[in-house]
Amino acid sequence: MGAAGGERSSGAAYMNAVVREEAADGTTVFRPPAAPPPHSPVRTTVALTLWLGAIHFNLLLVLASVFFFHKRTAALVLGTQLFLAFAPVSYTSRLGRSIARFICKHAVHYFPITLHVEDYAAFDPNTAYVFAYEPHSAWPLGLWVLSARMGFMPTPKLKILASSAAFYTPFQRQIWTWLGLVPASRENFCHYLTSGYSCAVVPGGLREMLHMDHDHDSEVAFIRSRKGFVKIALQTGCPLVPVFCFGQGNLYNWWRPKSISLLKIARAIKSPPIVFWGKFGTHIPFGSPMHVFVGTPIEFKKNDQPTMDEINEVHERFIIALQDLFNKHKNKTGSPNLQLRVI
Repeated sequence: MGAAGGERSSGAAYMNAVVREEAADGTTVFRPPAAPPPHSPVRTTVALTLWLGAIHFNLLLVLASVFFFHKRTAALVLGTQLFLAFAPVSYTSRLGRSIARFICKHAVHYFPITLHVEDYAAFDPNTAYVFAYEPHSAWPLGLWVLSARMGFMPTPKLKILASSAAFYTPFQRQIWTWLGLVPASRENFCHYLTSGYSCAVVPGGLREMLHMDHDHDSEVAFIRSRKGFVKIALQTGCPLVPVFCFGQGNLYNWWRPKSISLLKIARAIKSPPIVFWGKFGTHIPFGSPMHVFVGTPIEFKKNDQPTMDEINEVHERFIIALQDLFNKHKNKTGSPNLQLRVI
């Protein structure tokens, strides 16, 4: 996910097979092929493991070091993890780019995901946009379909901003850097927007996971108090685009501790306060269909020093646009009774 346009060829076989059509309401739809190109289930599993398996793998290494490994072996393993958590990693690494191409080529076959763009013609390839994506769920995997590697959106340069905690996780930080993701810091956000890159962010972030529930009749967007992305959009003059993904909450089972102490520890170390698992209790997500809807860009004048009232006004426009996007299209996904809780 999230590399520059020059990497689009890595998923070319899949993209060439994707069906593009215009819906009756003017929405441009990119559907997965009815008969996907031939692929290897083993390579797909390896690609998904490289991309999504770091958290589970690190946990297994820690548990093995504590309960099974000899003291010297345990010290070596934990020391290696610590080193990989802070060692410099280069996006331009030849090995890393090869691994990224492998992941994008083979993992893409796994997800039955459909992209719906309300007004495709409204996007200018020479303009940088802020794609504000909801919900976070256990893992916002629907962001994949927006990435520049996929090449569906007319935004040739796009970066996905991920939680900075991910870039202190051994193995995961290497893989995600090679895939083109960057830490979601204000500095990175502003830098890439002013450099002409569109940026995709999840405003609800990890905090949103504290408000999720197992009720399949509702989704949650923790955005009432999240206004930093709106301020940066105003300061850079980049249009704000609401994005919502249906079906993402079905990709993983999850459990969240009720202990206040554990939740405080999770917040302190900026770690997701849940345990989640997919097929057979592993990191492999369930193959549930996803539908990602991209709304119409919200335009405004660039403002280097926006007041709080000005930020609140655009923020409210965004919330209304997100709710409208959700309510307008939920029937298309077979979820007419689904409700969106904006908190």
